[in-house]
Amino acid sequence: MTEHAFEDMRRAMVASQLRTTGVNDPGVLAAMGAVPRERFVPADRISTAYADALVPLKFGRDLNSPMALGKLLSEARPVWGERALVVGAATGYAAAVLAHMVGALVALEEDEDLAALARKALAGTPVKLVSGPLAGGCKKSAPYDLILVDGAIETVPKALIGQLAEGGRLAAALIEDGVTRLCIGRKAGDGFGIHAFSDAAAAILPGFEKPRAFTF
Repeated sequence: MTEHAFEDMRRAMVASQLRTTGVNDPGVLAAMGAVPRERFVPADRISTAYADALVPLKFGRDLNSPMALGKLLSEARPVWGERALVVGAATGYAAAVLAHMVGALVALEEDEDLAALARKALAGTPVKLVSGPLAGGCKKSAPYDLILVDGAIETVPKALIGQLAEGGRLAAALIEDGVTRLCIGRKAGDGFGIHAFSDAAAAILPGFEKPRAFTF
């Protein structure tokens, strides 16, 4: 495919996948319309880069749909200059989009294969890619005004909540009773509250499972 073809697909993504699902924030639309999503998928799946669905990256990991990312960012309302962390960077797409909105940020990935793809795709951007367990966050660069968990999780670890600044927000998809809901959480003092604002499929991230209750 040609660069011009991908530009047409990117415009179509904004028009048909974002605007039609209620993603109308000018900053989000501009960022997602500027970042070439095709750079963040494996070469053998490049034709699916702008699909209205999860894009498989490797076994057990997927690239989130444009709609899910667009809605999370719209609700999170990033502001230029805020300290931000992307958890589950994968190949770096969400981090590249968010960097268009806040500037320099930290992106965390634990899978070495995906991190290698991310380093290449994020070259020349203000994104600092770090390695480590996703559920542990990146304490070294905390506190953060915004933490974007780019995927679906069963529980929000205390480690991530503890790395939020006062008034900081955390955007993620939470899985409850088999249903995935996009959520936004906010920290106030020692408290943290989170609420769902939309149902949507999202890529499941490893390491965020709820402890299973003991049964006889």
